[in-house]
Amino acid sequence: MLKIIFLFFMAGGIPVAIAMAGASLVYILVSDSTLPPFVVIHRMVSGIDSFPLLAVPFFILAGNLMNNAGITTRIYNFALALVGWLKGGLGHVNVLGSVIFAGMSGTAIADAAGLGTIEIKAMKEHGYSTEFAVGVTAASATLGPIIPPSLPFVIYGMMANVSVGALFLAGLLPGVMMAVLMMLTVAYYAHKNKWGADVKFSRTRLFKALMELVVVVGWPMLLWLLVAKLGTPPQLTVFAGLASLFVLDKIFSFEALLPIMTPVLLIGGMTTGLFTPTEGAIAACVWAMILGFAWYRTLSWKMFIKVCLDTIETTSTVLFIVAAASIFGWMLTATGVTTDIASWVLSFTKDAWVFLLLANLLMLFVGCFLEPTAAITILVPILLPIATQLGVDPIHFGLVMVLNLMIGLLHPPMGMVLFVLARVAGLSFERTTMAILPWLVPLLLSLGLITYMPALVLWLPKMFY
Repeated sequence: MLKIIFLFFMAGGIPVAIAMAGASLVYILVSDSTLPPFVVIHRMVSGIDSFPLLAVPFFILAGNLMNNAGITTRIYNFALALVGWLKGGLGHVNVLGSVIFAGMSGTAIADAAGLGTIEIKAMKEHGYSTEFAVGVTAASATLGPIIPPSLPFVIYGMMANVSVGALFLAGLLPGVMMAVLMMLTVAYYAHKNKWGADVKFSRTRLFKALMELVVVVGWPMLLWLLVAKLGTPPQLTVFAGLASLFVLDKIFSFEALLPIMTPVLLIGGMTTGLFTPTEGAIAACVWAMILGFAWYRTLSWKMFIKVCLDTIETTSTVLFIVAAASIFGWMLTATGVTTDIASWVLSFTKDAWVFLLLANLLMLFVGCFLEPTAAITILVPILLPIATQLGVDPIHFGLVMVLNLMIGLLHPPMGMVLFVLARVAGLSFERTTMAILPWLVPLLLSLGLITYMPALVLWLPKMFY
């Protein structure tokens, strides 16, 4: 009965959060349940009374600060210097820019709205079709929640009671693999359509960009050697290391060294125990404010207030969905729905690979209709117990779930990335949908590899946790 009421509300066009909370309340009122109606409010409040969820507003704020401080332009220029001279250069720039920006925003929609505006405009000016520009921008935007930090991983970690830091590490290799597959797709289209380079090859620009990459890779390794091998005090080493980054940036006038260091600082701090993922979200905000206010001086107090108000609005939406899904998930469990589904699935198959196939199909379908946060909070109580019984690692399953729901963002009728890019590019919703279809090939290939090659996901978390 609970499911019928929920589906009835959804069919009536009621927002998903209100549909979940309303269905739970109506079920309590009309059924023979002895539960008081007040339990709906109680469960909703307790659902968001969670320390890990503190990371949500701070990661949203960090992404908004980076987006409004001119960081996206710097990232775009860095990617242009690194791969813009290849055939189909701006397509490669699009993917690489999303990889870098993913380390700051944590959401696909922020990536599409932030970098997408710059990238689509530049690609159209260089003669690319609007459909191709929109397609590659939409596909690369899915990297946002896979490469750490990631808001969906924070929500999943809280729901599944697994380490958010381990989830962040689990997303690194799959994120890189997805980026490579997308760049290969760009190369295929460039070869097929005989596209040339979009910017003139410059040894100076390329060398400078490569220097930035060397610093990004070598800097954390040097700090690790100083602390682990030479025994220097960790806090003093990190402070001196950060100071050295600013000195290098000042001397060489790097394009995006300090923004690119954001995910390095976050992952490094979490894996070394310097801070928790929640505290890491605060560290990301502090880093963004230092860059915006003090270093690049592109943020004003007026802009900062606007960013904070936007963050409050987004956070309210996300946490209201989490709160509503908390009571709905609890009601599903209390009424035995999750147990019935688990029994039905386990009677149908006891093979993990068959379950993962069915779960992928279900999550792809659900992702077309529900916002990722709502989908995660509904699906975790239903699917995770079955996955655990069949020996599927919860961290591996979390990555599979998030990627499925990110692909759902590219599908009608509820794909938010579709709506954002249709507005940015000035295309109709139908043409935007058709533009994205070819890019489902590398995304679904990535999903298949991540689903059935768990070592790709679990290698890094097992190394550090």
